[in-house]
Amino acid sequence: MNPSVHPHHRRHLRPAVRRVLTVTVVACIAVGGASFVLHSRSAMPAASATSTSSASAASEAESSLLTARQAQAILDDPRMVLVNHTNKMPDDHTFTTKACGSATAVNKTLQTEAADAFLAMQAAAAKDGVTIWMQSGYRSVDYQKNLYDQKTQYFRNKGLSEAEAKKQAANIVNPPGYSEHNCGLAADLNSPEHTDLTEGFENTEAFRWLSAHAVEYGFILRYPKNAEAVTEITYEPWHWRYVGPENAALIQQSGLCFEDAVAVLQKLAAGEKITG
Repeated sequence: MNPSVHPHHRRHLRPAVRRVLTVTVVACIAVGGASFVLHSRSAMPAASATSTSSASAASEAESSLLTARQAQAILDDPRMVLVNHTNKMPDDHTFTTKACGSATAVNKTLQTEAADAFLAMQAAAAKDGVTIWMQSGYRSVDYQKNLYDQKTQYFRNKGLSEAEAKKQAANIVNPPGYSEHNCGLAADLNSPEHTDLTEGFENTEAFRWLSAHAVEYGFILRYPKNAEAVTEITYEPWHWRYVGPENAALIQQSGLCFEDAVAVLQKLAAGEKITG
């Protein structure tokens, strides 16, 4: 993110050719419920030389696939709602919020469950001598609309047409309902080591601690460095998303970004066969 861009704004990448992922889905049992692991083709073990063992391995893999019902149950989890510039937050997505932001936070709340998880994570980090602050959390749709309208007006004032002004504004500020912050599950984090919401945060003890432990509290790094072509959002080491501990473990084990993990779940829920 460009340091000159307001920390509430999002800078989109230009549309890119989305990479095609070949994955194998294996069901496993995680603490608290069903989970699944996604492996890239390159990570799969070599096939057996004998047709008998190959058939056995194929049968075992087939029987361990996540069922359509299991996949749909994960997708139906409200903590797994996908919100981005092409997926609007559902109009009926309601929730309560709780304060957990720092003294300087602009938006101090998250969904109640996410706030409790963040506070527990913050306390655990503190025991390890690491300070983590929540700098920006839930933004109402009205708040997001105000940001978007202001940026649209900025481009109108530069002489752009209404359509072009909105297009340019959307490259910097997500339209209302299309920002993860509107669902109360996204948290922009910083620390005394690095208070700006910029890539420099990745060089802090806070980021290293989060990378090792955030999954235990249900948070994932939402916009990883190696997934920009899929998320169409530049790498943001400060932006963490609450999905719940079991779902966070699922996504971390998969090695996929959130969009790709959801896409695989959608295929499984639709009964499509996914092969490695």
